[in-house]
Amino acid sequence: MTTSKAPAVLVLEDGRTFRGRAYGAEGETFGEAVFNTGMTGYQETLTDPSYHRQVVVMTAPHIGNTGVNDEDPESKRIWVAGYVVRDPARIPSNWRARRSLDEELRTQGVVGISGIDTRALTRHLRERGAMRVGIFSGEALAEEATLLARVLRAPEMTGADLSAEVATTEPYVVPAIGPDGEAVPIGTARFTVAALDLGIKGMTPHRMAERGIEVHVLPADATLEQVYAVDPDGVFLSNGPGDPATADLTVIRGVLERGTPLFGICFGNQLFGRALGFGTYKLKYGHRGINQPVQDRTTGKVEVTAHNHGFAVDAPLDGPVDTPYGRAEVTHVCLNDDVVEGLRLLDRPAFSVQYHPEAAAGPHDAAYLFDRFVSLMEGQRA
Repeated sequence: MTTSKAPAVLVLEDGRTFRGRAYGAEGETFGEAVFNTGMTGYQETLTDPSYHRQVVVMTAPHIGNTGVNDEDPESKRIWVAGYVVRDPARIPSNWRARRSLDEELRTQGVVGISGIDTRALTRHLRERGAMRVGIFSGEALAEEATLLARVLRAPEMTGADLSAEVATTEPYVVPAIGPDGEAVPIGTARFTVAALDLGIKGMTPHRMAERGIEVHVLPADATLEQVYAVDPDGVFLSNGPGDPATADLTVIRGVLERGTPLFGICFGNQLFGRALGFGTYKLKYGHRGINQPVQDRTTGKVEVTAHNHGFAVDAPLDGPVDTPYGRAEVTHVCLNDDVVEGLRLLDRPAFSVQYHPEAAAGPHDAAYLFDRFVSLMEGQRA
């Protein structure tokens, strides 16, 4: 048995309270309450740096069935601030499992809660919007008024500059993978890409490596000189947490001015949009899950995609507009709510999408975007 019988309470900043059982570590935690609609992939969700300072509510009722393995994490640690599930698995069952999810949460000090009505909580967040929340168990339990006061002292996500808190502090290289499946010697790859780590997931450079790209992953605060010191054929802007309005755009603008092929995803899409002169705004409750329908307006194709974002780009949907770097247009739109899901420049080799094409976890519908990036670099070289 891996579930706890210790009492726990979840308190939202508007005073709504849910009582359940402790799951994972006992104590207290604070963050922005958001919900994830994925039926699978909880291990990739937990280790996605984009969830830094967020308390994730899983809408799927049964979580932890396949335990935790050592192959699927997208980073070296769990990043969620807290975890909320309805019916956790008592005993994991999977041939790759090394330990239970409850054990992993306890080991990494992640405070969670189980046994609450996650449907009611999700409906509340859809109606009222994402908001601050606290989870309390063990010695952290107190009167509800006291707990609510603690929640209201927690920082909000709007205005949060978080990329540097999750990014690598030292550059590293992910070698290209050759046709034989072996790593290509450094410096001999088909292409070289400088990837700005704003909260990058491990599968992302791997997807580029599979296409013969040597990926130099650089810290979020890398300078333009450091980016071009690796002699890149292209520049990649990763996913990441926080408010895009807080980010410095100097490097991105420098890349656009030089005309180097650029590809951004998620947080990188928002920064690309800001560099083009568009604004960003906070969504009411965001898109989080592996089942979001998006249309590629350049092909008419509809993709089922993996999302994790609470902010979006405010760009016109009715055709190309002029920017400091030439004409730009919206290329992808979410079919649920018409949120901008992709941008491209028509006069320079640069594009972005708001979702996660690396498929970890998630469907593989968007894998072609890495091939599109390769085509841009091929065209620039030609």
